Amino acid sequence: MRFIRPARTGRALTAVRVAAASAACAVTALSLTVTPAAAQPAAAPGQACTAADLGKRHPIIKSTEVAPTITHFKGWYVTQGTAGYQNVTTSTQTTISVSVGLDGEIGGEFAVELLGTVGATLGLNVQVNYSSTSSESTSVSWDFYEPGYYGVYKGTKKVTGTYGSLNCNRVQQGDGSWALKWIEGPDSGSFTTYTTLEEGAVRCQDTVSPTSIMAKAQSLLDCGSAAAQAEHPAGAVEPTAKQLQDRSAQPSGTSTEKPKATGSSARAALSCSADAYKIAVPGKPLSWGAPLLQNDGVRLRPSTFFSAHLDHWRLCNVAENNGVLEATLWNWGSGWCAAVPPQTAADERAILMTASCAEDDLQRFYIYRDVPGSDKIGVQNKYTGSMMGYDRYADGEHLRQYSSGRQDGSGTFSQIKV
Repeated sequence: MRFIRPARTGRALTAVRVAAASAACAVTALSLTVTPAAAQPAAAPGQACTAADLGKRHPIIKSTEVAPTITHFKGWYVTQGTAGYQNVTTSTQTTISVSVGLDGEIGGEFAVELLGTVGATLGLNVQVNYSSTSSESTSVSWDFYEPGYYGVYKGTKKVTGTYGSLNCNRVQQGDGSWALKWIEGPDSGSFTTYTTLEEGAVRCQDTVSPTSIMAKAQSLLDCGSAAAQAEHPAGAVEPTAKQLQDRSAQPSGTSTEKPKATGSSARAALSCSADAYKIAVPGKPLSWGAPLLQNDGVRLRPSTFFSAHLDHWRLCNVAENNGVLEATLWNWGSGWCAAVPPQTAADERAILMTASCAEDDLQRFYIYRDVPGSDKIGVQNKYTGSMMGYDRYADGEHLRQYSSGRQDGSGTFSQIKV
């Protein structure tokens, strides 16, 4: 990257002018940022939705925090006669990794849409794929104009916050009628991302914006300390207590808001409804069929005399909150419960399986319903937040989870009493 030397005005060209001008041309873009104007909300609370939306979801941003963060830093002393281009090896101060909810692997549509919405909301270019700032020492080439005690840095704006899930569900209106609307569903979590990296150098006496990355670097100089005021030979300065403290205090990411999965070793005492249901593709003969073996997945199957109740499901331990049902899906034929396996819980398109019934959020599902009189539903796993659906309509096709649901409407099912 070529740095452009601004013209001097008299003998006092301050370092802040140099740093500001150089930082403007030294911003290094990382992979896959999103232009804020390009991301528009796909849904909003209270907007109308249709039965085809029952198996979909969209993110809603609940809180955000933007914090200038120094990723690499080195105290550097420039003496009279040593100014000019120098290559400074900086030490890692903190590492920021992009993450959404359960996993840092940003492969699902929901995570990409969420981070795009964050960028649009804040007016920032943020990372929307899985990436992280460097955890290794890196060098900064800088043209030092004046002697002094400098903080040489790389930094970015760390963006964290929490999100919710917008789901389509029936809502009773003031006149007693029902309508389908986007509501804030039970699923929630936290996210971390960051903006483009910049690098630069700053001195204690420079005047900088208090909310800037440069100001954060300046604070690490511990300008009132002996290290800032003493005479030094040219070159690196040992880290101050402030720099070491800030380095050790910086977290690398955020924790998720997800409920904890408890495993499936203990048999749960289920309280199940007397009614059994088929979970079918609307207007078509195929429905959810449990496997004969636990290491197989739930598939679309025709209902016949030979189905042996493997196509019949009961709702167990049912709860309702704000019109959204929560239940365990117990299969009549096998005696097992529908579950997303823990080893694939964070995977887009993970296959829906069955397991011994247990008190486990991987076996709990939210059910979103159409207006009364319709049997159409959408099904969401409580732990992963993903919606259930399938890639194509075919006998033997696996049921899978999709972070944003199936946008072609194939995540909408019919709950048919048998």
